[in-house]
Amino acid sequence: MPEPGVQIEGTHTLAEILSQPDVWRVALDELSRSAEFRTILQRTSGRTDWLFVGCGTSFYLAEAAASSWSLITGQRARALPASEVLIFPQLAQLDQRQTQAVVISRSGRTSEALRAAEILSRTQLVPTLGITCTSESELARVCDVTMTLDAADEKSMVMTRSFSSMLLGLLHLGASHMNDGSFVGSLERAAASLAARIGSFNASIESLVANHSFEDYVCLAQGPLFPIAREAALKITEMSCSYAQSYHTLEFRHGPKSIVSPRICLTFFLSESGMSAESEVLSEMKGLGAVVIAICNRASDTVRRSSDLVLELEADIPELALQAPFIVPAQLLGFHLGVQKGFNPDEPRNLSRVVILD
Repeated sequence: MPEPGVQIEGTHTLAEILSQPDVWRVALDELSRSAEFRTILQRTSGRTDWLFVGCGTSFYLAEAAASSWSLITGQRARALPASEVLIFPQLAQLDQRQTQAVVISRSGRTSEALRAAEILSRTQLVPTLGITCTSESELARVCDVTMTLDAADEKSMVMTRSFSSMLLGLLHLGASHMNDGSFVGSLERAAASLAARIGSFNASIESLVANHSFEDYVCLAQGPLFPIAREAALKITEMSCSYAQSYHTLEFRHGPKSIVSPRICLTFFLSESGMSAESEVLSEMKGLGAVVIAICNRASDTVRRSSDLVLELEADIPELALQAPFIVPAQLLGFHLGVQKGFNPDEPRNLSRVVILD
């Protein structure tokens, strides 16, 4: 058992989580001025079928990017783990004339991502776009073009600001394909709104964790926020060595709610499109005894009455621009749960920063 009382001040993980609004502004500004970004936009402009590929957190990023890409552009988009591209490539449903593959790796060194990029490019003859946070990476040498977000790189093993920054980069690319400058502006406003609230989010989550002891964790969302719920569950697992699950919000009624008790923490990522239906589930689970965290843009009266903690962004931005800011409270939850259990979130048990295979 790790020694209790881990000091959280000055840790890389917490500092990197809290740095996200500033890093997003830098990354978005650099992309807007980047000749590399303009080249990527030109090289990918004729593609109408998009495949997003990653491992672990980068796979959940791929899922978030795919769902958003479909809604922003109207084009076909899907996500696969890199391992599926290696073992079951037929699932990728590749079309050499239309498919654009996007391979995601923070370090640009993840073995499965590199192998998937090589297969897609050299065997399947599909153009590849790499996205990474490391300049001159192996991924950049394998892919046809590469988007690099140096400002988002991390010292931590756990991906936090790299996840959100690469997601914003891909949202920027999708909006730029549609010449939607207003959506790009909304990403900048999302950063400003989070900057004004991230300190209070951190304090509120730390207080909630200090006053509860949980046995189970479940993250719930619908639509483009569902990949955010999947990533949230992973952050809780990685940083606190706890078992966390994710479900579509309305699907939680269909069997999984059997685990609800006062020792369960349910985190709802509430969409604006589905607020009414999702709030009904939230209220129902509170009635069964759950401790409820609600993450939303603006809370309804039902959400306020039925939640133990409500975190509102209160931003005048499109719903799709909420993905990146919504993951931040979940990262903070995983961090403070880990500290409560005596773990050092900078050095998660059994993990390495990059998975490199022989």
